[in-house]
Amino acid sequence: MHGQVAHQEVAETFYAISDICELNWSRIDQIELTSVAWAYYHFSVQFRENLEIARDLYPHDGRLRELDRGERNTDNLSPWPGVAKPGERMSHDEFMRRTLELTPIEESERERLRGIGQSYLATVRSLDKTSRALSIASYEDGGLEKVFRSILTAPCWEGALLLAFKHFLVEHIRFDSDPDAGHGALCRHLTPDGRVLPFWIAFKLMLVEATPRLAADR
Repeated sequence: MHGQVAHQEVAETFYAISDICELNWSRIDQIELTSVAWAYYHFSVQFRENLEIARDLYPHDGRLRELDRGERNTDNLSPWPGVAKPGERMSHDEFMRRTLELTPIEESERERLRGIGQSYLATVRSLDKTSRALSIASYEDGGLEKVFRSILTAPCWEGALLLAFKHFLVEHIRFDSDPDAGHGALCRHLTPDGRVLPFWIAFKLMLVEATPRLAADR
């Protein structure tokens, strides 16, 4: 019975990730894609927080230590014009924060997106620490790579902000995709289960709230 439940939980998470991948990425415009970047910034904040939690829970885990070096205080996204100088080290959410400053948006839209992002962060932060740590493996071991490839099907990548965001996505696919030495390989031993499903549901909700056309009928 336990095996059946575990299988069902894995399937539910798979479908939640697929739901995000099947959103209308190829139909959103440049302004809507900018809203996606704003939403993803808030995702990157919780990712960094969840990784910090995983490191605290498993302080002697060498693989997580290596993953940490590739996500926080790292120069693996440097250089990028207007965001990171050659060799400059920063956490990836800081790269995204600076990316958002490359292209100004109206204050009312900024506040709307901040509100959506803060609501998302409140949801994730209310979840227990073990679940937050497990989410890292669900993200890194294939989940985010699928989502990033879907986002990259959007047609409009003009402007400094979106070019930096594209750089972020392309490089993360490279970081995660190596089955033996990539970021996924460094954390899959955490073995995520049904406890990671709420993270994906909250992520989709934030994306759709930020960019409603993503969920519009095709």
